[in-house]
Amino acid sequence: MFVSPMTARPLFAGSLAVASTLSLALAATSTIAMAAPPAANAAAPAEKAPPTPAQIQASQVEARKLSDAFVSVADRTSPSVVQIDVTSRDDNADHMQRWFGNGNTDSPVARGMGSGVVFTADGAILTNNHVVDEALTINVHLRDGRFLPARLVGRDPATDLAVIKVEATGLTPARFADSDTIRVGEWVVAIGSPFGLGYTVTSGVLSAKGRGGLGMNAIEDYLQTDASINPGNSGGPLCDLDGKVVGINTMIVGKASGIGFAVPSNMARRVAEQILRNGKVDRAWIGVGIQDLTPELASAMKLDPRAGALVNSVVDGAPAFKANVRPGDVISMVGGKTVHDGRDLIREILNHDIGQTVPLEILRDGKRYGSQVALVSKPGQEVAPAPVQQQGVPQAGLGLSVRDLPAQQSVQLGLPAKALPIISAIVPGSSADRAGLRVGDVIVEVDGTQDPTSAQVQTAAADGQLVVRVRRKDSAFYAALKK
Repeated sequence: MFVSPMTARPLFAGSLAVASTLSLALAATSTIAMAAPPAANAAAPAEKAPPTPAQIQASQVEARKLSDAFVSVADRTSPSVVQIDVTSRDDNADHMQRWFGNGNTDSPVARGMGSGVVFTADGAILTNNHVVDEALTINVHLRDGRFLPARLVGRDPATDLAVIKVEATGLTPARFADSDTIRVGEWVVAIGSPFGLGYTVTSGVLSAKGRGGLGMNAIEDYLQTDASINPGNSGGPLCDLDGKVVGINTMIVGKASGIGFAVPSNMARRVAEQILRNGKVDRAWIGVGIQDLTPELASAMKLDPRAGALVNSVVDGAPAFKANVRPGDVISMVGGKTVHDGRDLIREILNHDIGQTVPLEILRDGKRYGSQVALVSKPGQEVAPAPVQQQGVPQAGLGLSVRDLPAQQSVQLGLPAKALPIISAIVPGSSADRAGLRVGDVIVEVDGTQDPTSAQVQTAAADGQLVVRVRRKDSAFYAALKK
């Protein structure tokens, strides 16, 4: 918001005629009262004494304690944070640009990046769904310098969360805090890879809890923060000063607004555990439509506007119907916890497992009733898997991964109607990188074999060296690689 300063103007702005009349009137009087000048020895306002060296030192000690706290968070959490690189089809590019680059990045596909949090020591990583959605390939930069391909385990568009996995052991899982106990105003630290700048640390405070109604996801119960979050931070952790994850950074409002949102750690952890256990997320459901009580509705119903969630519909035969919940009821408690609005009700239902029986407290016609509702799985279609195509197969020691370019796309590029190997990843500083190869190069010859398959490239690479001819845009060239 832009606030314009008020225009300054003279405190007195009378007319000259009025001033002259006043002067004449004063001259005509025999006695003129004049204010006495201040006494020469009048005491001046006392100036605040400058801080003593002891006070300065005490302030510096406190500042260093806060600084050390931020350093400790970075030290503890950074080993559990990863950078995620993805490629996806660029639907805005023509066929040649799509597969052979746009002249600036030498990439046949659109590239994206995000962040992630190590969830298990054997390579499970929690991130945002929008980071890996529509991905053709997923690769992960670990804090120790390793660059590994990842596969999608499962995703949950409703909360914008997903789990991917790399083949690794001995990773450092992040520690998760109880997001219900964090307080508004507490210091928080965001860690991630904004704009690809890995392991960037920013700080701020928790600005609010329970934010929703943004229209971005089906389930919204965000933590709000003013810690700087930018493109590339998505999927990274929001931490407390103990270095524990309180949220998964998800989005910002506007550009450079200083308002960011994170999925609370309790919800994120629950989603990740279900994905790892079942490959998907099953949510508890009772079968009601709800809305918040407006001041007008609350007044008409003689209730406080924060009395609970107003039921506006009940699905026939659903658990709520069997529990005698009816339209017009206000659900005020779930499982012994008070709910003030629809978002509270959804949160408390989702905090329980399918198959549990949960007590409800219902307000109806000014009276309170108790009931029991059995939670069932929410009906609906299965979440479609993200269209991650064949992950690149790394060629040991040479620093490149390849996957098959579908035959139809080969034909569109004027190549033989077969699945030719296309380079899907290059390890920085590797033999492939030094040879000038790029993601999107199509291998049209390997060790003298024309139009090879990915399997033939893998076989040829077994001895630790390759001579390849690659097609890039409208040109081709040879490159020699050696382990």
